Amino acid sequence: MLEKLKEEVYEANMDLVKNGLVVYTFGNVSGIDKDSSIICIKPSGVDYGKLKPEDMVLVNLDGKKIEGRLNPSSDTKTHLVLYNNFKGIGGVAHTHSKYATAWAQAKRPLYCLGTTHADYFNGEVPCTKVIEDKNIKKGYEHETGNLIVETFKNLDYHEMKAVIVASHGPFSWGENAKDAVMVSSILEIIAEMNIYSVIINPKVKNIKQSLLDKHYKRKHGKNAYYGQKKQ
Repeated sequence: MLEKLKEEVYEANMDLVKNGLVVYTFGNVSGIDKDSSIICIKPSGVDYGKLKPEDMVLVNLDGKKIEGRLNPSSDTKTHLVLYNNFKGIGGVAHTHSKYATAWAQAKRPLYCLGTTHADYFNGEVPCTKVIEDKNIKKGYEHETGNLIVETFKNLDYHEMKAVIVASHGPFSWGENAKDAVMVSSILEIIAEMNIYSVIINPKVKNIKQSLLDKHYKRKHGKNAYYGQKKQ
């Protein structure tokens, strides 16, 4: 099972490249085997052009390396905080993709301006506070995770599968590593759309609640009717 997980996480990391979400060594994806609570993540600082499935690193939920000749991603502790607090997720992706990161650098949430956004995210994608100096010194990556969790104290991580970390970049999650990358890809498309929308109409407002509810709920939840029923 863990060999399969390593292959899946490798493929998900390569999907970041295929989808134009990373360059060089920017970004990382992880996935978890819930039966063993073992997490697989990209190694730190390895160029995607040189990455291989056997390079993936396995750690436990405490961050102890279980398997791998390389060091895990420097963002591993952020991923671990998410897995330990958002129990239902199976994969996490982090990028410095151009448009979503522009919103992070602007320290602004990703507004829910239209139905494309509402199809995937139930409202604005939140932006965290800027991390405090004391938390940078205390343990930057771990505290980044805590900052995300704090941002979600009144949000459902099932309905909002992404966050903009102020001055940093986006994190997303899903049922598995591949799903987390899909969310990252959708987030980047919406972030680009929003920039153009704000340029065209600086006074643009969020989508009205009734239209947001219609589009989100027709794809998600017990009464969803979008797509085909599973046989």
